Amino acid sequence: MYKKTLLPNGVRIITEEIDHVRSAALGIWVGAGSRDEREGFEGISHFIEHMFFKGTEHRSARALAESLEAVGGQLNAFTTKEYTCYYAKVLDEDLDLAIDVLSDMFFSSLFDEKEIEKEKNVVIEEIKMYEDSPDELIHDVFSEYVWNDHPLGKPILGTEESIRSLSREKIMQFLTEHYAPDNVVISVAGKIKHEDVVAKLSPHFGTFKRGGRRVLEETPKGLTIEHYQKKDTEQMHILLGVPGLGQDDEDIYAMHIFNNILGGGLSSRLFQEIREQRGLAYSVYSYHSTYVDTGLFAVYAGTSPKNTQEVVVCILEELMEMKTKGISVEELVRTKAQIKGGLYLGLEAVSSRMSRLGKTELTYNRVLSPEEVVEKLEKVTQEDVLRVIGRLWQKDNISIMTLGPAGHDVVMPDMLKQTGW
Repeated sequence: MYKKTLLPNGVRIITEEIDHVRSAALGIWVGAGSRDEREGFEGISHFIEHMFFKGTEHRSARALAESLEAVGGQLNAFTTKEYTCYYAKVLDEDLDLAIDVLSDMFFSSLFDEKEIEKEKNVVIEEIKMYEDSPDELIHDVFSEYVWNDHPLGKPILGTEESIRSLSREKIMQFLTEHYAPDNVVISVAGKIKHEDVVAKLSPHFGTFKRGGRRVLEETPKGLTIEHYQKKDTEQMHILLGVPGLGQDDEDIYAMHIFNNILGGGLSSRLFQEIREQRGLAYSVYSYHSTYVDTGLFAVYAGTSPKNTQEVVVCILEELMEMKTKGISVEELVRTKAQIKGGLYLGLEAVSSRMSRLGKTELTYNRVLSPEEVVEKLEKVTQEDVLRVIGRLWQKDNISIMTLGPAGHDVVMPDMLKQTGW
């Protein structure tokens, strides 16, 4: 299904040929994100992503925007804590154009100083917009406190102060250090031929030299925190969390099943209890952020300030119920089917297949196939799930944060005692 070529300079090209479609998706994945930003460079990964669209030696910013739209295609990018991706989706007949445009952006972006200053204002407005969305902001603030001063806890967008301090010199330095061949994966999926793709990409990506393979900061030691941040909002935003698992942890699949049952969808325990049965929240869910060497497991709910304590108690009670009694056979079977269905349905689009290729090759140095994931999921037992709940949700590891009006703080030791922890 998958074919991989290692170019002489270390760039990896990985493809999946899908003959029955008329489209192709191409992504350039760089192992550089906010985690790689040292002091004074916060937000630079995301800022570089913006600048790649601001003009090259061969195309203006407008010409870049119009290049793929003119043939019905898409051109976009995103930045995470551990990587950045630039991608395009086009008809198979327009793959040459997509390769030319992305290569142009990757190697010939101008980083014009006037455009840099202009884009600083754009990103600062993006930061302000984000800060006006408390249901999103709380997750970044929580990470910042839990991970303390580690780069993993810093916001991807940076801060207004750090963005204003960026310069062309810093941008070129970061590019040289991190946009290196060993740190680049190009993934392509759709109606393509591997040999053709390699032949078309090699002239652009096969000879360039920069920096070297990334060296990660040491694994952060998560703190247990209680933080109550005051903000004039209609709702109280609540987050409870514990340190999670790294991507290679043997319990990662049992953890995914637990997360799904706890708060992963409309049929999850928290959604049914807090929203459907008690009517206390519109939005309530759990999630796990997985990184190379660590993770963060959290439960979020947004509720009226007067209901803050009841929602916290309800979350802790549900967690204690699962911690002591585990899950039923029916829940295990249903959740495996749910995850399996979501996984395969998500691969109906060539963009999703391209993303799976790029992301897994970049992080695992190999493709993690859907079949391998399903096989490992199927091996998870009730005992495995019970063990991972006990491993993660320990009383002394539970952090809490609220973001909302003053006067509604909770006393966490009392909440824990009340719920049997």
